[in-house]
Amino acid sequence: MKSAMGYTDGKKVVVGMSGGVDSSVAAWLLKEQGYQVTGVTMRLWQEKKGDAAESAAGSDDADCNLTAAEDAARVAEAIGIPHYVMDFEEEFKCHVVDYFVEEYLQGRTPNPCIACNRYVKWEALLKRSRAMGADYIATGHYARVDRLPNGRFAIRCSVTGQKDQTYALYRLTQEQLAHTLMPVGEYEKCRIRAIAQEAKLPVAHKPDSQEICFIPDQDYASFIDRQAGDRVPGTGNFVDSSGNVLGRHKGITHYTIGQRRGLELAMGERIYVTDIRQNTDEVVLGRNEDIFVEEVFCDNICFMAIEDLKEPLRVFAKIRYNHKGEYCRIEKAVGGKMRVIFEKPVRAATPGQSVCFYDGEYVLGGGIITSFGR
Repeated sequence: MKSAMGYTDGKKVVVGMSGGVDSSVAAWLLKEQGYQVTGVTMRLWQEKKGDAAESAAGSDDADCNLTAAEDAARVAEAIGIPHYVMDFEEEFKCHVVDYFVEEYLQGRTPNPCIACNRYVKWEALLKRSRAMGADYIATGHYARVDRLPNGRFAIRCSVTGQKDQTYALYRLTQEQLAHTLMPVGEYEKCRIRAIAQEAKLPVAHKPDSQEICFIPDQDYASFIDRQAGDRVPGTGNFVDSSGNVLGRHKGITHYTIGQRRGLELAMGERIYVTDIRQNTDEVVLGRNEDIFVEEVFCDNICFMAIEDLKEPLRVFAKIRYNHKGEYCRIEKAVGGKMRVIFEKPVRAATPGQSVCFYDGEYVLGGGIITSFGR
């Protein structure tokens, strides 16, 4: 049996199994394709109740990790593959949780899933898997991996646009992509559910997770308060674009650009957060039209389908996971940054979030938004 990555006979693959239907079907598909499959559930950091400095080991919040491992183990048994639980708490705390908190303290809005994919679900897992003798790692992401005519590996959009997860994968390296399989990307979500039922996998009807895994109640500000302690910025002023004071806010970690709810400020019209000024602890408010921008600058640039940008290029770009995208021109700027000029204004471009560039179906690369221009 042969796949796009080569012959499967004798090839060993470690599948990151979260206990959900997508990664479970990924393991089943690879087993059916002839790979030697091992399932691994990653034990990630969870906040311990009453002690923000420790992980979930031995705490009530460990239920999330425990349930995932139990569900994955039941799937592995049904498929007939070995299954292990590996501890990645230290890597997750360093590269995801600490990063998440630091970004909010600086007035930015991070995407922890992108950091997790790059440094935990790929870098850390691949290192351990290769040490176990595995040729590949695999996940249940809705994306595909292809090798392009120029010899580089690139993420390709999944068959199903509704579940496409390529935006969160643009920071993967060539080495990581060379050892990655993503079988779920070839299917529609409804077909994945059907496969799980046909294979009689015990998680066939398990609902998808929609939350940030390490903040179950989704109260980001309270989580940051507990983690950062006395480093959390205090209250400050709501201001308009001219600097006129409109009221007082609870602290910049409570807000993100484009936010309308939770402002607790009566203005007689709908108002939105249009900017966060970390150096003065000011949260700028304005109308909906004030949120639209025509250009952004980004840093921490990662290229995937190409090695580097040699001249300005017209591409398609997304500024957040659920953004429909817009065409733009990208060009190098001073200080190693990238300038992105959109053909149509985009709404709520947010420092800390990523902008992902596409060339057709393929991820060209991306970067982290640092500022925007109107």
